Amino acid sequence: MNSKVLINCTAGQDDPERATVAFIAASAAAAINKETAMFLTSGAIDLATRDGAKGIEAPGYKPLVVFRDSLMENGGRLWVCPACAAARGLQDSDLIDGAEIAGVPQVLQFKDSGAITLM
Repeated sequence: MNSKVLINCTAGQDDPERATVAFIAASAAAAINKETAMFLTSGAIDLATRDGAKGIEAPGYKPLVVFRDSLMENGGRLWVCPACAAARGLQDSDLIDGAEIAGVPQVLQFKDSGAITLM
């Protein structure tokens, strides 16, 4: 059985439901001891900042921050697209603990080490 999960997320405040569903999947994988990483691109990168998930709650779902915090508490990682971060002026110091600016080489290495990819 596969022990690694990679989830790509491009949605943020622009699409709270898509963003929340991605974090639900990631937090569920991490909760069952899967090594879990999310690659955040476009509007999703704000979700890795301290206040970026604050107030995001799609109708019928718990607040996104609940799932993000669960992911992080269970050892998950958030990888923020370097080009997207540069475009918004974000640096590692702007991100929550466990999040880092990391690009396609790191994502591909994780995938090549056996991660299944979702989203």
